[in-house]
Amino acid sequence: MQVCFARDIPLPVLPTSLDSFDLAILAILQRDNTTPQRLIGEAVNLSAPAVQRRIKRMEQTGVIAGNVAVIEPAAVGQPITIFVEVELESERAELIDAAKRQFSATPEVQQCYYVTGEADFILVITVANMGAYETLTRKLFFDSNNVRKFRTFVAMDRVKAGLTVPLPV
Repeated sequence: MQVCFARDIPLPVLPTSLDSFDLAILAILQRDNTTPQRLIGEAVNLSAPAVQRRIKRMEQTGVIAGNVAVIEPAAVGQPITIFVEVELESERAELIDAAKRQFSATPEVQQCYYVTGEADFILVITVANMGAYETLTRKLFFDSNNVRKFRTFVAMDRVKAGLTVPLPV
């Protein structure tokens, strides 16, 4: 999962509303994005070309943000998931933007959220081992003049991980 929201891409221009057909299409695509448009059409009672037009519109407007394969981290040698709270020294806009860019450009950072509260960022990181994490902390935190402190939480068990968004019924 790689989801850092540094917003180098423009915010989506959402349509005024998603109808029941759009929501049904999205529900199918969230379960399996490789479902043929013909089968989606049969499931939602639309023609394949109508499904194709709707999917294209939702991609163009940013409702569908991307098409990816979700990979099991342990299967590719990245079994450790770490959550990190990062507190910055300064909250000047250019320094926040610089942190967003750095976190976004770091492959080990799977998700990045700019948050309210005591921490400024919450990161979700995957690494092969704790040595790799130590190296990453030096690069991201210790070498940065703008990181006041960071707190690390190592996941003991991945109970649920997903990118599906609950859809209105």
